[in-house]
Amino acid sequence: MALKEELRMLPTSPGVYLMKNKEEKVIYVGKAISLRQRVRSYFQSSANHSPRIARMVEQVARVDFITTTSEVEALALECNLIKEHRPKYNVRLRDDKQYPWVKVTWQETYPRIFIIRRPQKDGARYYGPFTDAGALREILRLLRKIFPIRTCKKALTAGERRRPCLNFHIGKCLGPCSGEVNPEEYRQLIQEFCRLMEGHTEQLEAELSAEMAVAAQQQEYEKAALIRDKLRALQKIVERQIVVSSVPKDRDVFGLAWGEEGGLIQLLQIRRGKLIGKENFFFVDVLGEQEDFLRSFLLQYYDQQDYIPKEILLPFVLPDKEAVEEWLKERSGQRVHLFYPQRGEKFRLLQLAKENAEIQLKQEIGQRKLAEEQANEISERLRELLSLSAAPHRIEAFDISHLQGEEPVASMVVFIQGQPSPEAYRRFKIHGVTGIDDYASLQEAVKRRFLRGRKEQEENVPHPSFLPFPDLLVIDGGKGQLKAVTEVLAELGFKEQPVLSLAEKEEEIFLPGRGEPLHWRKEEQALHLLQRLRDEAHRFALTYHRSLREKKTTFSRLDQIKGIGPKRKKALLHKFGSLQRIREATYQELLAVEGMTDKAARAVLEGLEETK
Repeated sequence: MALKEELRMLPTSPGVYLMKNKEEKVIYVGKAISLRQRVRSYFQSSANHSPRIARMVEQVARVDFITTTSEVEALALECNLIKEHRPKYNVRLRDDKQYPWVKVTWQETYPRIFIIRRPQKDGARYYGPFTDAGALREILRLLRKIFPIRTCKKALTAGERRRPCLNFHIGKCLGPCSGEVNPEEYRQLIQEFCRLMEGHTEQLEAELSAEMAVAAQQQEYEKAALIRDKLRALQKIVERQIVVSSVPKDRDVFGLAWGEEGGLIQLLQIRRGKLIGKENFFFVDVLGEQEDFLRSFLLQYYDQQDYIPKEILLPFVLPDKEAVEEWLKERSGQRVHLFYPQRGEKFRLLQLAKENAEIQLKQEIGQRKLAEEQANEISERLRELLSLSAAPHRIEAFDISHLQGEEPVASMVVFIQGQPSPEAYRRFKIHGVTGIDDYASLQEAVKRRFLRGRKEQEENVPHPSFLPFPDLLVIDGGKGQLKAVTEVLAELGFKEQPVLSLAEKEEEIFLPGRGEPLHWRKEEQALHLLQRLRDEAHRFALTYHRSLREKKTTFSRLDQIKGIGPKRKKALLHKFGSLQRIREATYQELLAVEGMTDKAARAVLEGLEETK
């Protein structure tokens, strides 16, 4: 009744609606020109919904809304709310931070170029993401032959003179630190690099060819040979780029493949008529009409991009095409056109993207089915080998990490149906153990995990962090570690919990109540799964332990820098997260930290430079 009343009270103005379930969790965010008309359409008895939409509508307990003054404002708000709430039934574009990007520190007087994985809105230019990190490094290696750009991390200002490094003397850097090149000339070099990253190669090729001809004509053969090497490096880069258009324009082309088992969007990145990259985005649970699905994807994708081409080709016309174009214009600072071509070269590009999307979707679904079948076979094999009552669906593994008893931590990693589930990983800082005592540390971690799970179960927590309980528990270690864990499980009333330990040296498997360990064949897939779990638990624990040690080291190193007190230390660590990232930061990035001054930023740069 409350929901019906809410629907009746909806305004007719444009805005964004948030559908919530009975636990008050946002499960879907949408935008509408008329909120009342759009939201009511979901709940009409005559509505012919797809199974996915019907499944979502059944879960809706209430609908919130936010009105806006325009459709474009509603688009921007929808994008932000999807990022904030990560609704189950929205297109959720995976964060691209795990992919490498090329960062050009355009905000610096003498910009630098390097690979990063976490783009920020800091005034720099970013190119990417690149799915092949190896190919990206090779491209940068070749580009450094053409562009003598600095690789140091020094904070340089115009007119400053320092002793140049070896790269300057061997011709790999113009030496901005020594004052050998003024900022305007150096930035022109960076601008040429950026143009090449955007696909503009013809002019640079022509200039290099002309320079080489002049040098050869003047019998400066060494200079001509150097230019020839640069030209060859550039040609290698160009060879990687496939010409797909006779028109030298920048375009993004989207192909969409759609089916009951998921959807796939393929993006073809065309710069100056050349295909310089492509990416696939697979979604398991696609909801709603294809137009809404694609629009939501476009908003999230271009919200992450620093460069948006003027032409975007789509497989159909979006109902709110003008509003999306206006939003893209605000994001990019230039007019952006959404095209749905039906003939000619643009149509051919669209067909190319669509055909590739259909092939990739078929392959993706096939690979997932195969992986699922293999995972089921391995789970069943584990059940047989370990005499379990059921095949283990959720397996958890624990490991301990410390350095001579210092900063002891425990990790809990989770595999579901044979695959890692990182969102379910947990880590524990060990508090009740002194010295080196892996047994007691394991007991503390396992006890905390099961007590938390029991508490969430008793309190019926809507979104638990430690439920469900594992079908199988894997401990890194031998008979002693297993005994310690089984004791604490019995103490907590989980005596029937399946558990084993895996000793690394001989890959021996210890089971409760069994004196001799099991030895499985090296080719046994069930053993490989346990090894993956054990190794992942070890990696996760070690990473956490190192991060704690790094924080401790960071504070001690920063303590040695004059002018950096407790507040600035805390602000630096909060901003950058580690000593290494503080070392890698530029002068401008350090200066942007709360409480930092020009003198303090330079002190950090010089102080950490000395400790390298």
